[in-house]
Amino acid sequence: MPERLPRIVIDLEKLRHINCGLGRFCLHLGEDLLRLAPGRFDPVFLLKPGSERHFPQGGFDTIAVSPWRKERLLRCARPFMTPFLGTDRADLWHVTNQLSKYLPLDPRVPVLLTIHDLAFLHEDATGSLQPKARRKLADIQRKIDRSIAIVTDTRYVADDVRANLDVGDRPVHVVPLGLSAPPAAAAARPAFVPEGPFVLSVGNFLPHKNFHVLLDLVEQLPGRRLVIAGKKSTPYGEFLEREVSRRGLDRRVILPGEVSDADRQWLYEGCEAFVFPSLSEGFGFPVLEALHAGRPVFISLTTCLPEIAGPHAFPLESFDPETMARAYEAGLAAWHADPAAADRGRRHAAGFAWAETALGYLRVYESILPGIRA
Repeated sequence: MPERLPRIVIDLEKLRHINCGLGRFCLHLGEDLLRLAPGRFDPVFLLKPGSERHFPQGGFDTIAVSPWRKERLLRCARPFMTPFLGTDRADLWHVTNQLSKYLPLDPRVPVLLTIHDLAFLHEDATGSLQPKARRKLADIQRKIDRSIAIVTDTRYVADDVRANLDVGDRPVHVVPLGLSAPPAAAAARPAFVPEGPFVLSVGNFLPHKNFHVLLDLVEQLPGRRLVIAGKKSTPYGEFLEREVSRRGLDRRVILPGEVSDADRQWLYEGCEAFVFPSLSEGFGFPVLEALHAGRPVFISLTTCLPEIAGPHAFPLESFDPETMARAYEAGLAAWHADPAAADRGRRHAAGFAWAETALGYLRVYESILPGIRA
């Protein structure tokens, strides 16, 4: 008889939110792991019924997501059910995000945990840990206690996890994410963007994005406008809108809210420069997207962004308005003086591929189950 391949359960439940970051991660990870699985392991996808349609090529078994499989219920039932569990169990259970509500019923099944970020720890500008954040941290700690290894997207997140949680002697692997092919840009300038040069930033309006310092920056840059695109129906978004009005910047600062993929790509390709002053990122896709669009990029130094951008972005070493403006003008001049800068940025961004992400996870699986042969 042929040797039995290891069965690996991969939690792709977030595919139900296919257009969010975790949904896209699940889609790309599932697609590329299916390409690597034959002859190495038998994939079992934990899915909401109907999500199988995202993988028409087949080649996997499924476990259906249902309320009774949630850990808050299994935690109570597990002590009573464990004695009756058989020997036909999964060899590994991959919890693909720290927010997952699903763990194996069988306590003998080893668990691999992916932690994408601890952004909630850095969203409160007061620096205090609120009760909701404490509960989230405790929930992640329980998952760590159940796991035998951890994966993060960046070294920054790995260090953040070690600093705020007890990982014990568990290995912490770093597997970078991939960058999807960009959509086609809109054929015409979006109606919300006035004529003239503009500085761009992208992201949901949360305190750790630090967008308010860009108001200081644009005040120091005559003749430029600022566009910040992203979900703005948040308390921080309301604060920014009030600040724009208070400072009389209504004609120079454009906050269009969420935009279409085509308009966002036009913004990337059409901006004078992309500036990302975030104080906490798990990965920082907008930086890679702007580099891939061939634009000069400016980043903060307080998160994973230097790790992701490498030498292809200009650092903002201070958020003092005049210092930022000098760094911006100097970086812009240096970028325009270097005819190869845009191509280097594009090549760097293109190096983040989902196929490499899946291969990185395969190597982690192999470190736990040596028979996989990564």
